[in-house]
Amino acid sequence: MSVVDQVEATGSHTYTTHDVAVAGGTLRVGVWEPTTPGATGPGGAPLPAVVLVHGITASHRAWPAVVSALPGRRVVAPDLRGRGRSNTLPGPYGMAAHADDVAAVIGALADGPAVVVGHSMGGFVSLVLTHRHPDLVARLVLVDGGLPIPLPPGVPDGATPEELVRALLGPAIERLTQTFPSAEAYREFWRAHPAFAEWNPVVEQYVDYDLAEFPAAGGDTGPVLRPATSSDAVAADSADSARGDALPAALAWAAETSLPVAFLRAPRGLLDQPGGMYPADTVADWERRLPRLTASEVVGVNHYTIIMAEPGVSAVAAAVTAVED
Repeated sequence: MSVVDQVEATGSHTYTTHDVAVAGGTLRVGVWEPTTPGATGPGGAPLPAVVLVHGITASHRAWPAVVSALPGRRVVAPDLRGRGRSNTLPGPYGMAAHADDVAAVIGALADGPAVVVGHSMGGFVSLVLTHRHPDLVARLVLVDGGLPIPLPPGVPDGATPEELVRALLGPAIERLTQTFPSAEAYREFWRAHPAFAEWNPVVEQYVDYDLAEFPAAGGDTGPVLRPATSSDAVAADSADSARGDALPAALAWAAETSLPVAFLRAPRGLLDQPGGMYPADTVADWERRLPRLTASEVVGVNHYTIIMAEPGVSAVAAAVTAVED
Protein backbone atom coordinates (compact mmCIF):
# COMPACT_ATOMS: atom_id res chain seq x y z
CA MET A 1 0.00 0.00 0.00
CA SER A 2 1.42 3.42 -0.93
CA VAL A 3 1.87 6.10 1.68
CA VAL A 4 -0.80 8.17 -0.06
CA ASP A 5 -3.22 5.28 0.53
CA GLN A 6 -1.92 4.84 4.06
CA VAL A 7 -2.67 8.48 4.85
CA GLU A 8 -6.26 7.93 3.72
CA ALA A 9 -6.59 4.58 5.46
CA THR A 10 -5.41 5.86 8.84
CA GLY A 11 -8.08 8.55 8.75
CA SER A 12 -5.68 11.47 9.21
CA HIS A 13 -6.22 12.96 5.74
CA THR A 14 -8.13 12.39 2.54
CA TYR A 15 -6.30 12.95 -0.73
CA THR A 16 -7.67 14.45 -3.95
CA THR A 17 -6.25 16.27 -6.96
CA HIS A 18 -7.42 19.52 -8.50
CA ASP A 19 -6.54 21.52 -11.60
CA VAL A 20 -5.89 25.23 -11.06
CA ALA A 21 -5.97 27.74 -13.91
CA VAL A 22 -2.61 29.40 -14.61
CA ALA A 23 -1.06 31.11 -17.62
CA GLY A 24 -1.14 28.68 -20.55
CA GLY A 25 -3.39 26.01 -19.03
CA THR A 26 -3.94 24.27 -15.71
CA LEU A 27 -1.64 23.14 -12.92
CA ARG A 28 -2.22 19.78 -11.21
CA VAL A 29 -2.39 20.11 -7.42
CA GLY A 30 -2.62 17.52 -4.65
CA VAL A 31 -4.77 18.42 -1.66
CA TRP A 32 -4.80 16.57 1.66
CA GLU A 33 -7.78 17.43 3.86
CA PRO A 34 -7.60 16.54 7.56
CA THR A 35 -10.35 14.25 8.73
CA THR A 36 -9.88 15.26 12.37
CA PRO A 37 -10.86 18.73 13.62
CA GLY A 38 -8.56 21.37 12.19
CA ALA A 39 -5.54 22.36 14.25
CA THR A 40 -5.91 25.68 16.06
CA GLY A 41 -3.53 28.24 17.47
CA PRO A 42 -3.75 30.67 20.38
CA GLY A 43 -7.33 31.72 21.05
CA GLY A 44 -8.71 28.85 19.00
CA ALA A 45 -8.03 30.48 15.62
CA PRO A 46 -7.58 27.99 12.75
CA LEU A 47 -3.99 27.47 11.71
CA PRO A 48 -3.11 28.35 8.11
CA ALA A 49 -2.90 25.79 5.35
CA VAL A 50 0.52 24.39 4.49
CA VAL A 51 1.73 24.68 0.89
CA LEU A 52 4.54 22.32 -0.14
CA VAL A 53 6.67 23.12 -3.20
CA HIS A 54 8.79 20.31 -4.67
CA GLY A 55 12.23 20.22 -6.29
CA ILE A 56 13.45 20.59 -9.84
CA THR A 57 12.68 17.09 -11.23
CA ALA A 58 10.10 16.04 -8.63
CA SER A 59 6.31 16.28 -8.17
CA HIS A 60 3.74 16.78 -5.43
CA ARG A 61 4.02 13.07 -4.64
CA ALA A 62 7.37 13.74 -2.94
CA TRP A 63 5.43 14.98 0.12
CA PRO A 64 3.10 12.30 1.62
CA ALA A 65 5.39 11.50 4.55
CA VAL A 66 5.48 15.17 5.56
CA VAL A 67 1.70 15.37 5.19
CA SER A 68 1.26 12.45 7.57
CA ALA A 69 3.30 14.37 10.17
CA LEU A 70 0.88 17.32 10.02
CA PRO A 71 -2.39 15.99 11.50
CA GLY A 72 -5.24 18.47 11.51
CA ARG A 73 -3.64 20.63 8.81
CA ARG A 74 -4.89 21.23 5.27
CA VAL A 75 -1.96 20.58 2.94
CA VAL A 76 -1.71 21.70 -0.68
CA ALA A 77 1.10 20.71 -3.06
CA PRO A 78 1.32 21.50 -6.79
CA ASP A 79 3.09 19.75 -9.64
CA LEU A 80 5.15 22.68 -10.89
CA ARG A 81 4.99 23.74 -14.53
CA GLY A 82 6.82 21.16 -16.64
CA ARG A 83 6.61 18.41 -13.98
CA GLY A 84 4.25 15.62 -12.96
CA ARG A 85 0.79 16.05 -14.46
CA SER A 86 1.58 19.72 -15.17
CA ASN A 87 4.28 18.64 -17.63
CA THR A 88 2.43 19.79 -20.75
CA LEU A 89 2.21 23.40 -19.58
CA PRO A 90 4.37 25.58 -21.84
CA GLY A 91 7.03 28.05 -20.81
CA PRO A 92 8.21 30.53 -19.96
CA TYR A 93 9.66 28.73 -16.96
CA GLY A 94 11.84 30.29 -14.27
CA MET A 95 11.43 31.16 -10.61
CA ALA A 96 9.08 34.12 -11.18
CA ALA A 97 6.74 32.08 -13.39
CA HIS A 98 6.61 29.23 -10.86
CA ALA A 99 6.07 31.70 -8.01
CA ASP A 100 3.09 33.21 -9.80
CA ASP A 101 1.70 29.71 -10.45
CA VAL A 102 1.97 28.87 -6.74
CA ALA A 103 0.29 32.18 -5.90
CA ALA A 104 -2.64 31.09 -8.07
CA VAL A 105 -2.74 27.77 -6.19
CA ILE A 106 -2.82 29.53 -2.82
CA GLY A 107 -5.60 31.80 -4.01
CA ALA A 108 -7.65 28.87 -5.29
CA LEU A 109 -7.06 26.19 -2.66
CA ALA A 110 -5.19 27.43 0.43
CA ASP A 111 -7.10 30.53 1.53
CA GLY A 112 -3.82 32.28 2.30
CA PRO A 113 -1.70 33.47 3.87
CA ALA A 114 -0.20 29.99 4.11
CA VAL A 115 2.87 28.38 5.63
CA VAL A 116 5.03 27.73 2.56
CA VAL A 117 7.64 24.97 2.52
CA GLY A 118 10.04 24.66 -0.41
CA HIS A 119 12.44 21.76 -1.02
CA SER A 120 15.48 22.14 -3.29
CA MET A 121 14.42 24.31 -6.27
CA GLY A 122 11.06 24.62 -4.54
CA GLY A 123 12.94 26.70 -1.97
CA PHE A 124 13.93 29.17 -4.68
CA VAL A 125 10.36 29.28 -5.92
CA SER A 126 9.04 29.79 -2.39
CA LEU A 127 11.45 32.61 -1.63
CA VAL A 128 10.56 34.38 -4.88
CA LEU A 129 6.86 33.79 -4.13
CA THR A 130 7.31 35.47 -0.74
CA HIS A 131 8.96 38.47 -2.42
CA ARG A 132 6.40 38.81 -5.21
CA HIS A 133 3.31 37.96 -3.14
CA PRO A 134 4.17 38.70 0.51
CA ASP A 135 0.51 38.83 1.54
CA LEU A 136 0.15 35.12 0.69
CA VAL A 137 2.92 33.79 2.97
CA ALA A 138 2.60 33.56 6.76
CA ARG A 139 5.84 31.65 7.32
CA LEU A 140 8.60 30.33 5.07
CA VAL A 141 10.51 27.06 5.49
CA LEU A 142 13.39 26.29 3.12
CA VAL A 143 14.41 22.62 3.02
CA ASP A 144 17.91 22.19 1.57
CA GLY A 145 17.14 24.84 -1.03
CA GLY A 146 16.34 28.48 -1.59
CA LEU A 147 19.83 29.85 -0.94
CA PRO A 148 22.34 30.11 -3.82
CA ILE A 149 24.08 26.76 -4.32
CA PRO A 150 27.88 26.95 -4.60
CA LEU A 151 29.09 25.63 -7.95
CA PRO A 152 30.88 22.28 -7.75
CA PRO A 153 34.68 22.36 -8.15
CA GLY A 154 35.78 22.68 -11.74
CA VAL A 155 32.63 24.42 -13.02
CA PRO A 156 33.58 27.84 -14.44
CA ASP A 157 31.51 30.95 -13.73
CA GLY A 158 30.73 31.17 -17.46
CA ALA A 159 29.40 27.61 -17.73
CA THR A 160 26.55 27.05 -20.19
CA PRO A 161 23.06 26.14 -18.90
CA GLU A 162 23.69 22.54 -20.01
CA GLU A 163 26.97 22.41 -18.08
CA LEU A 164 25.28 23.84 -15.00
CA VAL A 165 22.52 21.24 -15.14
CA ARG A 166 24.95 18.33 -15.50
CA ALA A 167 27.20 19.62 -12.72
CA LEU A 168 24.43 20.26 -10.22
CA LEU A 169 22.04 17.39 -10.96
CA GLY A 170 24.04 14.57 -12.57
CA PRO A 171 21.93 11.38 -12.82
CA ALA A 172 18.76 13.24 -11.86
CA ILE A 173 18.81 15.04 -15.22
CA GLU A 174 20.27 12.18 -17.27
CA ARG A 175 17.26 9.96 -16.56
CA LEU A 176 14.88 12.43 -18.22
CA THR A 177 15.96 11.32 -21.70
CA GLN A 178 15.73 7.60 -20.93
CA THR A 179 12.83 5.27 -21.65
CA PHE A 180 11.88 2.26 -19.52
CA PRO A 181 10.09 -0.96 -20.49
CA SER A 182 7.94 -1.07 -17.37
CA ALA A 183 7.17 0.52 -14.03
CA GLU A 184 9.18 -2.19 -12.32
CA ALA A 185 12.22 -1.37 -14.47
CA TYR A 186 11.95 2.25 -13.38
CA ARG A 187 11.73 1.18 -9.74
CA GLU A 188 14.90 -0.87 -10.22
CA PHE A 189 16.64 2.19 -11.71
CA TRP A 190 15.84 4.17 -8.56
CA ARG A 191 16.61 1.29 -6.18
CA ALA A 192 20.19 1.47 -7.45
CA HIS A 193 20.40 5.17 -6.58
CA PRO A 194 22.72 5.69 -3.60
CA ALA A 195 20.35 8.18 -1.97
CA PHE A 196 17.67 5.48 -1.59
CA ALA A 197 19.61 2.71 0.11
CA GLU A 198 16.60 2.33 2.40
CA TRP A 199 13.67 1.83 0.01
CA ASN A 200 10.29 2.69 1.50
CA PRO A 201 6.66 3.14 0.36
CA VAL A 202 7.07 6.92 0.10
CA VAL A 203 9.82 6.50 -2.47
CA GLU A 204 7.95 3.81 -4.38
CA GLN A 205 4.74 5.80 -4.86
CA TYR A 206 6.82 8.86 -5.82
CA VAL A 207 8.75 6.85 -8.43
CA ASP A 208 5.59 5.26 -9.82
CA TYR A 209 3.93 8.66 -10.25
CA ASP A 210 7.04 10.03 -11.94
CA LEU A 211 6.80 7.58 -14.85
CA ALA A 212 4.46 8.74 -17.63
CA GLU A 213 3.33 7.60 -21.07
CA PHE A 214 4.44 9.56 -24.14
CA PRO A 215 3.78 8.98 -27.86
CA ALA A 216 6.49 6.95 -29.57
CA ALA A 217 8.86 8.79 -31.88
CA GLY A 218 8.96 8.18 -35.62
CA GLY A 219 7.36 4.98 -36.83
CA ASP A 220 7.64 3.13 -33.52
CA THR A 221 4.53 1.75 -31.94
CA GLY A 222 3.80 3.35 -28.61
CA PRO A 223 3.38 4.69 -26.15
CA VAL A 224 6.76 4.77 -24.41
CA LEU A 225 7.44 5.18 -20.71
CA ARG A 226 9.78 7.89 -19.48
CA PRO A 227 10.01 10.37 -16.60
CA ALA A 228 7.30 13.01 -16.67
CA THR A 229 9.56 16.04 -16.12
CA SER A 230 10.35 18.22 -19.14
CA SER A 231 14.09 18.45 -19.74
CA ASP A 232 13.54 21.88 -21.34
CA ALA A 233 11.90 23.09 -18.12
CA VAL A 234 14.79 21.76 -16.03
CA ALA A 235 17.39 23.44 -18.24
CA ALA A 236 15.55 26.77 -18.19
CA ASP A 237 15.00 26.65 -14.44
CA SER A 238 18.59 25.68 -13.67
CA ALA A 239 19.88 28.63 -15.68
CA ASP A 240 17.35 31.01 -14.11
CA SER A 241 18.07 29.94 -10.54
CA ALA A 242 21.82 30.35 -11.13
CA ARG A 243 21.83 33.55 -13.19
CA GLY A 244 18.35 35.05 -13.32
CA ASP A 245 17.17 38.23 -11.64
CA ALA A 246 14.29 36.88 -9.53
CA LEU A 247 16.32 35.07 -6.86
CA PRO A 248 18.85 37.87 -6.17
CA ALA A 249 15.96 40.33 -5.88
CA ALA A 250 14.17 38.03 -3.43
CA LEU A 251 17.32 37.56 -1.34
CA ALA A 252 17.87 41.32 -1.17
CA TRP A 253 14.27 41.74 -0.05
CA ALA A 254 14.65 38.95 2.53
CA ALA A 255 17.55 40.82 4.11
CA GLU A 256 15.16 43.66 4.95
CA THR A 257 11.93 41.80 5.74
CA SER A 258 10.58 40.89 9.18
CA LEU A 259 9.26 37.51 7.96
CA PRO A 260 10.96 34.62 9.79
CA VAL A 261 12.65 32.07 7.54
CA ALA A 262 13.69 28.60 8.66
CA PHE A 263 16.38 26.70 6.73
CA LEU A 264 16.93 22.95 7.15
CA ARG A 265 20.23 21.59 5.86
CA ALA A 266 20.86 17.99 4.77
CA PRO A 267 24.47 17.03 5.54
CA ARG A 268 24.52 14.55 2.63
CA GLY A 269 23.88 15.36 -1.03
CA LEU A 270 21.99 14.12 -4.08
CA LEU A 271 24.10 10.96 -4.24
CA ASP A 272 24.26 10.59 -0.45
CA GLN A 273 27.75 12.04 -0.52
CA PRO A 274 29.13 13.80 2.59
CA GLY A 275 29.05 17.59 2.58
CA GLY A 276 25.62 17.99 1.04
CA MET A 277 24.38 20.59 -1.42
CA TYR A 278 25.20 23.38 1.02
CA PRO A 279 28.51 23.45 2.91
CA ALA A 280 27.94 24.39 6.55
CA ASP A 281 30.01 27.55 6.21
CA THR A 282 27.89 28.70 3.25
CA VAL A 283 24.74 28.40 5.37
CA ALA A 284 26.41 30.20 8.27
CA ASP A 285 27.34 33.05 5.94
CA TRP A 286 23.71 33.39 4.82
CA GLU A 287 22.57 33.43 8.45
CA ARG A 288 24.73 36.51 8.92
CA ARG A 289 23.40 38.14 5.76
CA LEU A 290 19.72 37.40 6.41
CA PRO A 291 18.97 38.41 10.02
CA ARG A 292 15.61 36.58 10.15
CA LEU A 293 17.07 33.31 8.83
CA THR A 294 17.41 30.48 11.35
CA ALA A 295 19.31 27.46 10.08
CA SER A 296 19.63 23.97 11.50
CA GLU A 297 21.16 20.70 10.32
CA VAL A 298 19.10 17.51 10.19
CA VAL A 299 21.50 14.75 11.10
CA GLY A 300 21.43 11.49 9.13
CA VAL A 301 19.59 12.58 5.96
CA ASN A 302 20.48 13.34 2.36
CA HIS A 303 18.93 15.77 -0.11
CA TYR A 304 16.03 13.39 -0.84
CA THR A 305 15.40 11.68 2.48
CA ILE A 306 15.10 14.97 4.35
CA ILE A 307 11.46 15.01 3.15
CA MET A 308 10.88 11.27 2.62
CA ALA A 309 12.14 9.56 5.78
CA GLU A 310 12.90 10.10 9.44
CA PRO A 311 14.37 12.10 11.00
CA GLY A 312 13.86 14.55 8.14
CA VAL A 313 10.07 14.32 8.11
CA SER A 314 9.78 15.21 11.80
CA ALA A 315 12.24 18.08 11.37
CA VAL A 316 10.19 19.58 8.53
CA ALA A 317 6.95 19.22 10.51
CA ALA A 318 8.58 20.85 13.53
CA ALA A 319 9.73 23.78 11.41
CA VAL A 320 6.18 24.23 10.09
CA THR A 321 4.67 24.32 13.57
CA ALA A 322 7.54 26.01 15.46
CA VAL A 323 5.92 29.42 15.89
CA GLU A 324 2.46 27.97 16.46
CA ASP A 325 3.07 26.08 19.70
